[in-house]
Amino acid sequence: MITLRPTDLAREHGISTQAVRNYEQDGFIPPAERTPAGYRIYTEVHAAALRAFLALIPAHGHSAGGQIMNALNEGELDDALLIIDRGHRRLLRDRETLDAVKQAVDHLTAEPDAVADQPAAARPRTVGELAHHLGVTPATIRNWEAVGILAPARDPATGYRLYRASDTRDAELAHLLRRGGYPLDHISTVVQQVRTAGGTDALATALDDWRRRLTARGRAMLNAAAQLDNYLSLRDN
Repeated sequence: MITLRPTDLAREHGISTQAVRNYEQDGFIPPAERTPAGYRIYTEVHAAALRAFLALIPAHGHSAGGQIMNALNEGELDDALLIIDRGHRRLLRDRETLDAVKQAVDHLTAEPDAVADQPAAARPRTVGELAHHLGVTPATIRNWEAVGILAPARDPATGYRLYRASDTRDAELAHLLRRGGYPLDHISTVVQQVRTAGGTDALATALDDWRRRLTARGRAMLNAAAQLDNYLSLRDN
């Protein structure tokens, strides 16, 4: 088998030899054998592992990519596949949320706010119910309210927050844009434009940008899967 030096692996990706050594130390690539003088000896298996790890970063993120490689290098294939499956599930959820928000925006003026006119399933939610619906904490919902993203009504008898259909729409939009990396002040501006129906240019731009990101992540997942399969094939032969 062809032997490689740390500089050979580093040069392919434009990274430092120290980064290669760090990745080995962190378990992202298998341990290298050593010469009698203590120099590392890498092979095509190590090169394939490094390609796989670096391909995982844009697909699943640095942390998840590292966990996947750790699991593979510890012989825990099913654990690695579980992390990958979660990434695909998250991507699918983001696509579904994006489509739901776009549909909501298309019907901004058609959503009723009157509780009496809504079916039971569409009646206002409590902060806990809305948090559960989105998969976030109630503290996150309150934080969004503090910066103007949400403006819930209050129950006149109890003073508790009541999140109407339009509030749920705003919260879903905020959740989507937050996962897209947008700051809270930007999200607040976009949501307020949606709320007042005074213009959706910023919203359309944000959603188009997020769709491009989802497409790029999907392509990155395909590339990462190919690199992982190649690494496993080389390693197991």
